[in-house]
Amino acid sequence: MLIKTLPVGHLETNCYIVTDEVSRTCVIIDPGAESNTILDYIESNKLKPEAVFLTHGHFDHYMALDAVIEATGAPVYINDNDINKDNSHSQLKIDDNGVLYRYSEGDIIIVGGMQFIVMDTPGHSPGSVTLMCERVLFTGDTLFSDDCGRTDLPGGSIDEMTASLKRLASLDGDFEVYPGHDESTTLQRERSFNFCIKKAMQA
Repeated sequence: MLIKTLPVGHLETNCYIVTDEVSRTCVIIDPGAESNTILDYIESNKLKPEAVFLTHGHFDHYMALDAVIEATGAPVYINDNDINKDNSHSQLKIDDNGVLYRYSEGDIIIVGGMQFIVMDTPGHSPGSVTLMCERVLFTGDTLFSDDCGRTDLPGGSIDEMTASLKRLASLDGDFEVYPGHDESTTLQRERSFNFCIKKAMQA
């Protein structure tokens, strides 16, 4: 598995291209902006996108979505709780047009030789998810290096964030952590030094 990090947009959202190096199939996680950057990487490396995963429905994680869908035809996966129905917390509106799939706790999506397991980790938004693949966690805006996602936006919940962080901290062993912003880290490092996750572990 090869992971390419592309910080995109003015908020430098991490878009991840995760590739099965044998089949050259890939998934695109959080195409937040700069579709040309994303698509140029895919084209120059002769990759075959088979899915787009959204960790949650905030605008800075999907602004390049339409262009990516148009260019690749890849289906989109998002938790149903972050599809805007009443303007309460997410700007994302997407029609059932044959390329939209809802995923939630325990779902497994296989792309090439890669297996992604969906974990519901609300708190930053009601539909925030963490994606586990091998010993890697794509945590969106739930867990960052030395921090966690904000909970003061509409739909956010400090209690749900605490539960989600505690759940991640309780996973067996160590994982690489690829967050929605800033640098990657490891779960063991965050257990040791991240005040947010240390506080959640004591809750």
